[in-house]
Amino acid sequence: MSCCGEPNKPNNDAANRVTPFNAQPITQQPAPQAGLQWSNEKSQGGFQQPPIPSPPPAAHTFGSQNGFEQGSETAWSQRTHSPPAELSQYNPYASSGSPPPIAPTMQGSVNGYGSFAQLPSVPPAAFSGYPSSSTPPLAQPVPVRNRSANMSVSGPSTISPGIQKLEGSATFDEGKLSISIDFGTTFSGVAYGSSRIAGGSVQQILNWPGSFETFRKIPTCLLYDETGQVLAWGIEAKNAGPMPGVIKCEWFKLFLEPHALRDDGAIDPRLPALPPGKTAIHLITDFLSHLWNYAKQQITREINAVADLDTADVWLTVPAAWDAMGCQMMRDAAISAGLVRSARAGDHEWRERLRIISEPEAAAVHCARLTEVHKLKPNQNFMICDAGGGTVDLAVYKIIGMLSNLEIAEMCARSGANCGSLFLDLRFKELISTLLADHPVHLDAASLANFMENFSETDKLTYMGEHDDDKMFHFTCFNVEDPDDPSVGLINGEVAIPGMLLRREVFDPVVNEVLELIEAQTRKIDQKLDALLLVGGFSGSEYLFRRVQERFASRIKVIARPSDCDTATVRGAAQYGLARRSLVSSVIAPQSYMMKVKLPAEPEDWLKRPAYIRENDAGVSICENRLQYLVAKGAILRKGQRIKTKFCKFSQTPQDRMFVATLFTSDTDKIMRYTDEGETTELCKWTVDLGVLPTFLQNSQVPNANGFYTEFELGLELDSAEVRGVLVYGGQDWGRVVFDFRS
Repeated sequence: MSCCGEPNKPNNDAANRVTPFNAQPITQQPAPQAGLQWSNEKSQGGFQQPPIPSPPPAAHTFGSQNGFEQGSETAWSQRTHSPPAELSQYNPYASSGSPPPIAPTMQGSVNGYGSFAQLPSVPPAAFSGYPSSSTPPLAQPVPVRNRSANMSVSGPSTISPGIQKLEGSATFDEGKLSISIDFGTTFSGVAYGSSRIAGGSVQQILNWPGSFETFRKIPTCLLYDETGQVLAWGIEAKNAGPMPGVIKCEWFKLFLEPHALRDDGAIDPRLPALPPGKTAIHLITDFLSHLWNYAKQQITREINAVADLDTADVWLTVPAAWDAMGCQMMRDAAISAGLVRSARAGDHEWRERLRIISEPEAAAVHCARLTEVHKLKPNQNFMICDAGGGTVDLAVYKIIGMLSNLEIAEMCARSGANCGSLFLDLRFKELISTLLADHPVHLDAASLANFMENFSETDKLTYMGEHDDDKMFHFTCFNVEDPDDPSVGLINGEVAIPGMLLRREVFDPVVNEVLELIEAQTRKIDQKLDALLLVGGFSGSEYLFRRVQERFASRIKVIARPSDCDTATVRGAAQYGLARRSLVSSVIAPQSYMMKVKLPAEPEDWLKRPAYIRENDAGVSICENRLQYLVAKGAILRKGQRIKTKFCKFSQTPQDRMFVATLFTSDTDKIMRYTDEGETTELCKWTVDLGVLPTFLQNSQVPNANGFYTEFELGLELDSAEVRGVLVYGGQDWGRVVFDFRS
């Protein structure tokens, strides 16, 4: 094998190929498995190494089996394993329509690259043969029916970053504040707690600017002047009437929804336009900044002490349907808003005190603590339906272990959609606009705002559906002009709308979408669902709750709205922080993650993508634009588990220190081979600075006209909502990978 080419493939390729897809589902990350043994002698069935030419020029990228190319960069990756040439041959689910096959975690020993006698800077042992004597472990999506009722997740303890723990002792940060922020589409709230405050119970901020009453949540609303300065926020902004030169902004969280981020045409046209010169991130940063500054003052007043809020852990919730791009943008906005900052000299990990958690996971923690109320027991499954203002998020969890030491595990990929109570408001606005199309005096901004406020504050949650079909709902007009038109229900300055019309045009389209989401989530799990718990503001809708009961009561024994259901998310996030340990032991990958690579051309590539095939300097045909799966949708991962991939980059000069790769995602269960198959989304670029590694520094200082190679690992971590990258060398972290998300 040449030093910069792929190995010549033996004639008995089918017999020698390592099968990357296991035919049987597994319930946990397996240990490394024995692989095929190869020798350099033909008599032993191995590969004969050809003469070794000089290293390749920097303008080309070659790997022993796969590699990455970004611009003129050259990077190598050893072959761990890749999707097979014949999916039907290796995919046991190909014809059955069952869950997809496993995807590699890219973790294992280094494969050989040949003998590099002319490159003394490269450890000879790393390149002594092809391939290595072991194959890496695999991560696969697991059919839920095969997960044991007594499932437990093994592995290292996953204590939150920044929390140190002594064996057999309490954490170092006993008494540390944990603050949670539920930044919602329509309403937001703040909760906090400490083991030294109120016996460790969660407290909520209830007093807010603009009102003498107490509110568990406040409107997610901003008021800007013509220069882009914030005039008011929260309750004060929501209660402000229309004024010249003043812009009221609401519902801007929905601009971070995955489809809206990637396609401006996917943004719901009914959403208010953003102020000139402002982006959704500007608005989120402004709102979080004002919310946080007030929360710090209020927490200090409520606990009657000077609190060290700069060292607090801050938990920020996001919808389940958001991808890594939206979560990272939310993190950036939160840091810009000052939610976390360096507390002292040498505090280099201060950003890690900001934790992003999915809304259903936070709500699940709150609900699981109410097991006595809902009669839940260990090994039972429950679904969380977090129906909020903008989104409805769904997830299924199992209670594992003893209730005294609560731990839950995610049982299938979570899901969500934009069908929250806000969309009742938008449909009501459309109905009013249609009814009063011939009476424009009632359709100005003030009038529409008045109609929508009356609907939202009175009828939206109390509406009962068919029981109200014969009832007339009255909405007072803001303007006194043009008071009568009985043909559209406009009588004496009021608009009367039949309950049947409200149900058909406003409620049923949204409620039916929620029901179908729940139905689809139940099909993901073949085990018995013991409870369906509705949380979030929209769960207060009597009509929605009754429709859910009618649809699922025969299949799910307990259907309930827990106490504090409207604040379950913010309270659960604070409870998670107070626990000082991972309450959710495992998560399910909600989508597949893969990288763009190059692999030796196979017959399938010649048949399907001949334009992608080229011959490298070693005379080997390589197929570009292949996909290498890091983890497949539905794979079970321990919370905070790191999936590592080993690479080897060729550098012609010491200045060639950057490594860039492309990360793709896919929501489909299908295993794809090429980047252009239409069901992948380019998530981000990975940029890694190898100049910090000791081997790079050492090798770059040795004059070598042929260049040098640097081995390293990239670690991919999937948490509740975020995806993080880490540069790893020698078993140690050497820096976070910079994710360059597309704008």
